[in-house]
Amino acid sequence: MSEPMAVSEADAVVIGAGAFGLSTGYHLAALGMERVVVLDRFAPASQTSPRAAGLFKLVQADATLTRLAQLSVEIVTGFEAATGVPLPCVQSGSLLVARTPAHAALVRDEAEQSATWGVELELVDGAAAHRLAPYLAGDGLRAACYIPGDIYVEEPASLLAAYIEAGQRLGVAVLGHAPVTGLRVSQGRVEGVVTPRGEVRTEVVVDAAGAWAAMVGDLGDVRVPIAPGRHQLRISDPIAGVAADDPITRIVDAAVYVRPARGGLMSGGFEANPLPLDPRRADPNFTMDAVPLDAGLLDGFVAAVADQVPALPDAGTSEHRAGLFTMTADARFLAGPVPGLDGFWLATGCNGSGFSLSSGIGRVLAEWIVGGSPPFDVSSLDPARFAASPLDDEALVAAGVWQYANFYTPTGVSALRCGVFSTAVLISSPRRQRPHRIKPWASLPPY
Repeated sequence: MSEPMAVSEADAVVIGAGAFGLSTGYHLAALGMERVVVLDRFAPASQTSPRAAGLFKLVQADATLTRLAQLSVEIVTGFEAATGVPLPCVQSGSLLVARTPAHAALVRDEAEQSATWGVELELVDGAAAHRLAPYLAGDGLRAACYIPGDIYVEEPASLLAAYIEAGQRLGVAVLGHAPVTGLRVSQGRVEGVVTPRGEVRTEVVVDAAGAWAAMVGDLGDVRVPIAPGRHQLRISDPIAGVAADDPITRIVDAAVYVRPARGGLMSGGFEANPLPLDPRRADPNFTMDAVPLDAGLLDGFVAAVADQVPALPDAGTSEHRAGLFTMTADARFLAGPVPGLDGFWLATGCNGSGFSLSSGIGRVLAEWIVGGSPPFDVSSLDPARFAASPLDDEALVAAGVWQYANFYTPTGVSALRCGVFSTAVLISSPRRQRPHRIKPWASLPPY
């Protein structure tokens, strides 16, 4: 039998001890909440977040995401000074590069708009890109943008550990192996959470459960419109000449990223035919260890950038790992209060940027919960924005797949038309040789 819960009452309960949840819990306590509890169905910090790439990216799609990215970098780089807890990060900068005319235009457009939002950056030529990142061949680059403020966290687990320690110093209780199996609700307001180890009375619940966020929402009859999908990466064996402070490189026409890692190079990318995986349809004991790995897909990414990163094809593999992104229909987070259930908040819908923006999301939600309003406009992340035209599960997965597969697509037809996504829609992309038909739930492979 599980050990009884150590607490029975809290000012706030955060569900999910990954990057979103741990950041939110810490920031709530830092703003003066005395009784903050973070619960997880597994061991804390054990699922998708430690499998992340650890990349931080200041060039974002809009002003809101840019502010969140800037805030996240500020928090992480200043974490030890603010808390006394070390949080190692590498201030490497990054390169955003392209080899096709369309993607080169995308890089230049993103650079121009990001500069208006206060991001320091510089357009450079291929020779300069090679000087900045010696592992990157500059020949064949049609555009390159250098962003000196980008950082990475070498081992993503270290960020999670730092938040746990800093939170615990402020009294945050982080409790693993405590799955939330019910929500206590009365007259449209949250009153507590139920676990096999006991109940915790609270008037504030934050659903930061990652791929399980929709399951938590179901407990309160709240639809959480996310479509979890696999993301993979590889870390090579050590490669001579790679330095830890070499810049991150994102080769946008291949949808591939590369960064220094453990003396070698990490590489990963956004596949054209991503694999949706929903824990609600899996074995009850499903964990990230059960996400299937596809080495051939990563081989394809390496082959696609072999001319630009010539050391990768011959480098051995030190680690191959995978986790689940939570995609939304418009590639934006779900962050904020849920209308119709007072006291219930969402922090999910990472869309590939969850780890890197989690510090900013946690700070914004904490300020909103404690102070009554967010520090800046985050209305574009409103969890209720899909309520007028909700997508069923099949359409939601189709939209999430499209957003993932088109992460770096320069142009294309929007997947959303009047709030409706056809599950039989044919989607094309510059990265594909043929149209791609979305698979309905029934035809997905078992896992």
